[in-house]
Amino acid sequence: MCLAVPGKIIGFEDKIESVFRIGKVSFDGIVKKINLGLVPEAVEGDYVLVHVGVAMSVVDEAEAKRTMDFLLGTDELDDIRPDDQ
Repeated sequence: MCLAVPGKIIGFEDKIESVFRIGKVSFDGIVKKINLGLVPEAVEGDYVLVHVGVAMSVVDEAEAKRTMDFLLGTDELDDIRPDDQ
């Protein structure tokens, strides 16, 4: 199944380019480097929907939390969890 997962931008890589703008995004405590090139308006603290390592849109916090709560109740997040969790 294809799935977009909400995460919170917690920082940016030092080198910021428009096409390959990379941010650090937290998915319920699991931090991944994500391409933010499609959401140039996104700032630290924003929530984004991420699919295969690319943020596709900015979403509001309430929607992001509802979606994450739902996903945490399923096994759909197993791919982003480290092996030791």
